[in-house]
Amino acid sequence: MSWTYIEDLHRHEGESVTLKGWLYNKRDSKGLFFLILRDGTGLCQCVVNEEQVAPEAWAAAGAATQESALEVDGVVVRDERQVGGYEVQATAVRLLSPADDYPITPKEHGIEFLMNHRHLWLRSRRPWALMRLRNRVVMAIHHFFQERGFLQLDAPILTGNAVEGTTTLFALDYFGEPAYLTQSGQLYGEAMAMAFGRIYTFGPTFRAEKSKTRRHLTEFWMIEPEMAFYDLDMNMDLAEDFIVHIVQDVLQHAREELAVLGRDLAPLERVRKPFPRLTYSEAVDLLRSDATRQMLDERMEALRQEQAALEHERAENRAAYDRAKKWKKRQIDAREIEINQRLEEIEEMLRNLPQWQESARTFTWGDDFGGSDETVLTWHFDRPIIVHRYPAAVKAFYMKRDPEDDRLALGMDVLAPEGYGEIIGGGERATDLAFLEAQVREHGLPREAFEWYFDLRRYGSVPHSGFGLGLERTLTWLAGIKHLRETIPFPRMLGRLTP
Repeated sequence: MSWTYIEDLHRHEGESVTLKGWLYNKRDSKGLFFLILRDGTGLCQCVVNEEQVAPEAWAAAGAATQESALEVDGVVVRDERQVGGYEVQATAVRLLSPADDYPITPKEHGIEFLMNHRHLWLRSRRPWALMRLRNRVVMAIHHFFQERGFLQLDAPILTGNAVEGTTTLFALDYFGEPAYLTQSGQLYGEAMAMAFGRIYTFGPTFRAEKSKTRRHLTEFWMIEPEMAFYDLDMNMDLAEDFIVHIVQDVLQHAREELAVLGRDLAPLERVRKPFPRLTYSEAVDLLRSDATRQMLDERMEALRQEQAALEHERAENRAAYDRAKKWKKRQIDAREIEINQRLEEIEEMLRNLPQWQESARTFTWGDDFGGSDETVLTWHFDRPIIVHRYPAAVKAFYMKRDPEDDRLALGMDVLAPEGYGEIIGGGERATDLAFLEAQVREHGLPREAFEWYFDLRRYGSVPHSGFGLGLERTLTWLAGIKHLRETIPFPRMLGRLTP
């Protein structure tokens, strides 16, 4: 290659290299330009000394604005103070393409502005870390299943049948016939598992839910393994191993990205087997317990104390701002942003905590868990938990019933800690043809669309299980961020179809 990537600079210490990228930031000081160059693999400071470069190189460095495309020649020097541990002492600078009035400046921008400029926001440091983390998790997922002998196969995106009813599906006309964008590849995964034993699908899925919560997208990616001859316990064991594998891989390979995101690693480092396992009934009892009420009271008090401390710090910073030096003012400004963001989070949590307390008191057996209920349950534990054997009424029609209690479905959910909620949902599938036929009738689903699915029970039906992991929800937890819209390059949400 005719140039070097920033992530490879450690291999070229003391050598002359050429970097190609975009100007992330720039400052100057008495005959020096400090160009922070980004190339998608990392950041590197390029030092341009007016006395050591040609006039045209100095002019190019001076003319370069934020996000101008540049080519820089120079010598790689180790410097632990710099991002990545290296900088380049420039010998030449070429301005390849100027950028005028780049809209995303170093100042703070509102989330709507950033989402409207998502095509450009992806260049910034936080999205850079999140997209690289996404790539790392995708690689870990494939490694996990491939090393265990699973086949990665594809389910259709266009389907004539619904997995969980049609009310949350995007309908379309398929050459005169009704069709839908898939909400899951699971039914097709079952067919492929009967052919190949162990498979997984990995692709986009769609839900037409009119929800604007931080946990919802209308287009998201699902990983759905399906295994012949697996019962519910084996399914839960696999899900547990899967989560542990992903977390360990991220901790080993994505520490730089997690550091950029400011992720506290301690909660991830506590993700170990075994995960606590609760039946739905045990979870209901815990939700309604005195221990939960006491925990919520203690959290409310802790939040109020943190709120008071942050407001005091903000007042002290503002009092010191006018007499501070320029570099200190930049630090104060950055801290002000952090304080304001955390205060907003605290205010939201304080608004919601009373609702969660009421939910804990009024929750009755048979209700489905909402996001706040899942949050409260996970606050009792320091790692993911598995809740299993839900009321059949709140689970999908294809779930196998518990032979010891027909009210229950052999389903399971994995709930992430720290209040991030469900990241895996699955269970053991029904194998009885008559039961499934009755379920389709009771749910008002068109029988003809499921004839092929019934065939799986007519010809060699065996116990089988599977689950689905939502990639974006999992990334939201791993990254320790608030909203999953940041975990996909171009999010699709209620009211957002561009860019």
